Amino acid sequence: FQDMVKRDIKTLIFVDCEACGKSPSTGKLTEFGAVAYPSRAIFHGVLSGEGLLEEKEVFEKFERWILQVTNGLRPIFVSDNPAFDWQWINDGFWRTIGRNPFGWSARRIGDFYAGLVGDFANSSSWKKLRITPHDHNPINDAMGNLEAFERLLNGER
Repeated sequence: FQDMVKRDIKTLIFVDCEACGKSPSTGKLTEFGAVAYPSRAIFHGVLSGEGLLEEKEVFEKFERWILQVTNGLRPIFVSDNPAFDWQWINDGFWRTIGRNPFGWSARRIGDFYAGLVGDFANSSSWKKLRITPHDHNPINDAMGNLEAFERLLNGER
């Protein structure tokens, strides 16, 4: 199973967002980090608040990066909490370039973990498998999530 999953999943993009406010309708995305699995290529999107043109440039670069690291295959958005992270990235893509290369869905690491351990309510214990500390630097947080996911694939629980 583990080898099959590792071989077949080459388009996962682990994303973490930092923002001021609780949602795109009431706040601003300040920065986000993305790490591709399995290559560990990174993208750091920084938004200084200079306006729509800056946002458009960042999201265009992000889309180009996604297409490059996935070799044009459909990327899969993975996050610790897509209910938070997804809304910012989806909003940013649609508002600035009129499309979202991730499509309409995302994956939550906690749900994957809960399924692996057979306990629907246990969706946070996987966080102990992070190597890179969770420090609200979006690159570090996305990398830590990728590391924990990889350890889950290797059989750690």
